[in-house]
Amino acid sequence: MTDAVQPVEVIVTDDRAAADRADPPVDLARWQRLAAKVASDVGGRGELTLTFVAPEAIAEINAEWMGADRPTDVLAAPMDAVDGTAALEDSVPRLLGDIVVCPAVADDQFATHAGTLDDELALLVVHGVLHVFGHDHAGADEAAAMRAEERRLLERFHWNGAAPPQFQQQHNDER
Repeated sequence: MTDAVQPVEVIVTDDRAAADRADPPVDLARWQRLAAKVASDVGGRGELTLTFVAPEAIAEINAEWMGADRPTDVLAAPMDAVDGTAALEDSVPRLLGDIVVCPAVADDQFATHAGTLDDELALLVVHGVLHVFGHDHAGADEAAAMRAEERRLLERFHWNGAAPPQFQQQHNDER
């Protein structure tokens, strides 16, 4: 019997300078596994990148992608859908998208958001994966649906049970 092939491969990197990697440290293998499980759960098949960066780097990306000249916690860029035959999809890796997370921003906001740095990073990874798969939070209904899906996925793959009481999905300024 052969091992089942995981439908999503996550390429994870820490692009922070050596000095930035210590504060806060990031367990790349752990977040890679979470991203792969979440992407597989929502029907993904292909390759996804997850990159951890410093505030200066995410500010540059945020300015380029979103027109906002400031650091942010997470950005996600889905790739265009592959339009082709099943044979093509089976033989050529499908590029699903890119997720960029800034641990320093997560460290600054976790106390008033997810409650712990661990939960904040998990939320950001899940949030980014969902964006790659087309979820959005521009309108109230979309935001509610995305938050419900985030909670479901975190409870299944991060906490293995109910969310802790201190967990919040909205920032204080969103309330």
